[in-house]
Amino acid sequence: MSIVRLARPDIRGLKPYEAAVQVENTIRLNANEAPWTATGDRFRRPLNRYPEIRPQRLQRTLADRYGCAAKQLLVTRGSSEAIDLLVRAFCRAGVDNIVTTSPTFSMYRHYAEIQGAELREVKLSPDNDFAIDIDALLDACDKNTRIIFVCSPNNPTGTAVPADMLVELLERRGDDSAIVLDEAYVEFSDQGSAIDLVERFDNLIILRTLSKALAHAGARCGAVIGPGDVIAMINAIQAPYALATPVVECVEDALEAENLREAEQWVDAIVAERERLITAVGAFGIVRRIYPSAANFFLVEVDNVESLMRRSNGDKVLLRYFGGELADYVRISVGTRAENDHLLKIFAAAEGN
Repeated sequence: MSIVRLARPDIRGLKPYEAAVQVENTIRLNANEAPWTATGDRFRRPLNRYPEIRPQRLQRTLADRYGCAAKQLLVTRGSSEAIDLLVRAFCRAGVDNIVTTSPTFSMYRHYAEIQGAELREVKLSPDNDFAIDIDALLDACDKNTRIIFVCSPNNPTGTAVPADMLVELLERRGDDSAIVLDEAYVEFSDQGSAIDLVERFDNLIILRTLSKALAHAGARCGAVIGPGDVIAMINAIQAPYALATPVVECVEDALEAENLREAEQWVDAIVAERERLITAVGAFGIVRRIYPSAANFFLVEVDNVESLMRRSNGDKVLLRYFGGELADYVRISVGTRAENDHLLKIFAAAEGN
């Protein structure tokens, strides 16, 4: 049974915006566009014309890259927009809820709050390396749980969900909820994507982004992948002309074979640096514990975290401090070798205090 039935009834019946017809090699007097090209316009597609309602070539290219059919993918403004679209589509304000883990990516909470959906968080234990507990996750669900968000590798802990545990979650929850798997950091993991499960499970939705492994965070481009009827539904919600012409063109260039090879080399280098940095940071006495990571970052528990943050900020090196349940932790993104060496000097100086 399709999980579209779980969506808001008003959204299920929503029709996509009908824009002015776009036909190549025609005189376009139907879309109230400017008839001239600005002097600074140097793009392949002129900026005086609206972009495609949905960038079809880019959609096909990303579908080929991720291993799905084009109709199973919607190009989004980063994976954050996909989270927003899904929460708005499935959750009735004041009625429905989403379930996720804690700590995890804060945007799940953010968009739940905007929509007026209840957020239910299942605490992850640092004693268990922040591993996911399927039983606890399912125990948090009820008949109004519309979405379960799972980030793998998880931000900020770096923990990846084993494939067999994901399958267990998909099977046990069935079509009572959409299972949204956020794979923002999957390129840095040995485990690989769960894309092959999309054909097998109608309740699986996958989020991907070009912000991390393809080094295009500034382009704000990602994708949501899932059953065709779910993709068609959220396509109707997404704003028309959501992807600007400069974004579409720079992402198309990023997906050329030569640039993909370069990105793969960088991913390999970041993974190697991650392991080197984890070993080096772990040798400092102020470090209580470093958690295993399958991402381009790792989480560190330290003594006197305030002192470390003051020293790093004073030396113009920014680390991520969350506070709250992670009050003694910092998340370290892996930089270049030179940047990482500079960070090690900061730890050494903090050790000497």
